[in-house]
Formats: sequence, structure tokens, C-alpha cells
Amino acid sequence: MVKSLRNNISTEQRRKICLKKFLFYFRKGYTDPKYISWERGYKEAAHKQFQEQLNKNSFQSLLENRAYKTIADVAVKIESRTNLLFSFEKMALRDAVKSVDGAETFARGLFEFIYGDKDLKDRFEDFVMIVEKLPRKQTRVLTWPVVTIFGFIGNPKEHIFLKPTVTKIAANKYGYSFSYQSKPNWNTYQSLLGFADLIKKDTRSYRPKDYIDLQSFIWVMGSEEYPDK
Repeated sequence: MVKSLRNNISTEQRRKICLKKFLFYFRKGYTDPKYISWERGYKEAAHKQFQEQLNKNSFQSLLENRAYKTIADVAVKIESRTNLLFSFEKMALRDAVKSVDGAETFARGLFEFIYGDKDLKDRFEDFVMIVEKLPRKQTRVLTWPVVTIFGFIGNPKEHIFLKPTVTKIAANKYGYSFSYQSKPNWNTYQSLLGFADLIKKDTRSYRPKDYIDLQSFIWVMGSEEYPDK
């Protein structure tokens, strides 16, 4: 299927190897039934649940009624049905929105991040500051997965999810210069979007629908769940 990557091969060869690896696991690309079952299905289900319960009108109505705890509880519950966050991140998030003040900060910030009128850069940077302000009990809340999970679930046409270690491995295999910094910041997020958009171009024949597909491709490249052969 795929040979071990070596430092002396070209970027073009690296990308061809990655594309072959994806097709080894999912012969029909993003429409492959196994791919939908293993990767896309549960992420898409979370997005649909989010839009059923926290679409723009419903979210706005809950904010107007100051139902901040309801918003936070719904968002956290939807995320909990996925395996996208580590257990310590899930715990940190639950602790952060447990208080009324934490829930309000999170709810208002999340609405602006997903549905606000500012450009993406400003909305992202504002949300990073919101997450940084959330109460912390044991483990830190400000991690890349926590910052990016809800935009990804809420609107995967615009937002992507970042798992740092897997993404760095995938970028290296793909020959992409990923500009990574551990603290959430716009330059890294913009670099990730650039990586995903390059994959979108290279896998257009696989019929990608949104950033769910592109994040899944990155996961397949970088995760130990999908070893190189």
C-alpha cells in the first residue's frame, strides 16, 4: 500500500504516497461506506445535532432568555458523544462551564464564534480569549482541541478541528510546512486551514464535502489507528 516515508523523497512523491494510503483504507474516497462508518458518520451526526438544537435562531433565543447553562450543557453533551477530545479535556470543559458565569462566558463567546458578523480571524482570536477566561479547576481549558471542537461541530463548512500531534505528523508526511505553536493563535489556525484546502484540491476526485472530510484525511495520515504499510 504505502512505503515508509524517507527524508530524501520529493514533496510530490510524499503527497502521492499519502493519497495512496487513504485509498488503501477507503477505496471509494470520502464516499466509501467504511469511511462514513469509521470517520465521517459520527462527526456529521454531531453537526446535525448541534444544528437541530443550537442553530442560529434557537441559540439566539436561548441567549435572549439568559439560558446560558442550557446552551453550555447542550454543547458539551453533543461533544461528549464523540471521541474527539481526550478525557482530561472533556473534564476541564465541564468544569469550566459548571458555574453560571462560566456558562455565560462560554455561551456568548461560542455564538459569536460560529454565527458572528466579524471576519474569521477576529472571531477566532476573540474565542481564544473567551476560552482563556473560563474557570480552571485542575487541567487547563485553553488547548487546541477545546478551542476548535465546537466551531467544527457547529459549522464544518468554515471551521476545522485541530489535534496537534496527529496534524504535525500528517503535515510532515504530506510535505506541508505547518506553522504550529502550542498556544492557540490565528497564524497556526490559518496554516491548518491552508493545509486542509491543499488536501481539498488534491483529493477533489474523492468528493470532499467540508472540513469533516479534510480533518478525517489528516487523521488517517497522522494517527496510529491507520499505520503505514
